Amino acid sequence: MTYPGRGRQSYRVQRIGHLDIPGGGQIVVSDSHAFVGHMKPPYGTSIIDVSDKKNPRLVSQIKLETNASHTHKVRVVGDLMYTNVEQDQRHFKRKAERIGTAEAAIAAEGRPPTDAEVAARLGVAVTDMPALRQALKKGYDEGGFKVYDVSDKASPRAVAYQKTHGFGVHRFDADERYAYMSTEMEGYIGNILVVYDMAEPSRPTEVSRWWMPGQHLAGGEVPTWNGYSHRLHHAMRVGDELWAAVWYAGIRVLDASDITDLKVLGAYNYHPPIPEPTHTIMPFEQPIGGRRYAAAIDEEHQHRHGRLHGFLWIFDVTDLSDMKPVSIFDVSEMDSPWSRTPGTRFGAHQYHERLDSTLVYATWFAGGLRIVDVKNPAEPEEVGHFIPDPVGGAAAPASNDVYVDDRGLIYLLDRDRGLDILEFDRP
Repeated sequence: MTYPGRGRQSYRVQRIGHLDIPGGGQIVVSDSHAFVGHMKPPYGTSIIDVSDKKNPRLVSQIKLETNASHTHKVRVVGDLMYTNVEQDQRHFKRKAERIGTAEAAIAAEGRPPTDAEVAARLGVAVTDMPALRQALKKGYDEGGFKVYDVSDKASPRAVAYQKTHGFGVHRFDADERYAYMSTEMEGYIGNILVVYDMAEPSRPTEVSRWWMPGQHLAGGEVPTWNGYSHRLHHAMRVGDELWAAVWYAGIRVLDASDITDLKVLGAYNYHPPIPEPTHTIMPFEQPIGGRRYAAAIDEEHQHRHGRLHGFLWIFDVTDLSDMKPVSIFDVSEMDSPWSRTPGTRFGAHQYHERLDSTLVYATWFAGGLRIVDVKNPAEPEEVGHFIPDPVGGAAAPASNDVYVDDRGLIYLLDRDRGLDILEFDRP
């Protein structure tokens, strides 16, 4: 069947509001306000009044004190706002730790190391070397998460700053009692899950950790993979379960009925044949056709010609000990005018993290927003889409995160610049 929206920049989705703000990593909506975590310092977190859907209004904005970190993720629970604190340009800057090894190897070959040769061994441009040497000199100790009281949206009040280790915290989840942080911790390789009791918000208290066998180097474990390829991206709490996307290790479902003793209930890994890492995994809230299903989405990274783009998976998870993929949904490069723009990403990234119907609202970087109906899990069907025009001089849109509020309004956040408020005309 031919998709009626093919060749159109939008189908069944209309933009009703727009706000020109710096690019963001995550958006959530609570109490008629949108909360945006920004990608790059000095911008930290913006709070936007969206009660007038056509005219969103910036209420307050937290600026960062240094350019060493970004706080590009955000959650809101009641009057508490959580943000991550993570090293900006973390993967690039960590290459600085290998400068000494590279220089020693070159010296052992009988010649003085030059920046050009060191850069070649690190896989960076020679013009990057001053920045890497500066990063090595300064180090980094800001990583963790922050908690704010946002009962007064115009004046967020800092409540806690919990430091962790290494890069710090990436994406995370939070509820009325606990925070589920994906973070580096001393003695481990790659991000692990650390659960904090937030009964007293000013004093986060660690209650448990979970990691994949091989991550705990200090405990004598030995990874069977290279570098940071196997690590927690983030884990989402669903009842007494935690649904964890673990990058190039696929997915894990954890038993959280005893939050102090997390155990694996199910696992599935579709790598290495699939080239893009697992970003998010969550179950649908209601059974479909009498069975339980979940949606997993991969994050498009550095696409290579001839390999698959990141896409959306549908899993039958009725039996967690025997999870099975039943279908995938992909977007053709023909479906976006910016799909092949040099230097941009085209492919899946993230969906609205509440699957309370059969609809999945997914961001697709240069492919914009895709709305996918999985009422027939074996045949996901696109029922609407919206591809924004690039703004702020960007070469292409970079739709990064999406949230759907209780009014059914869709908030589409661009990684580089801009926030769109959309309405979907359901079929």
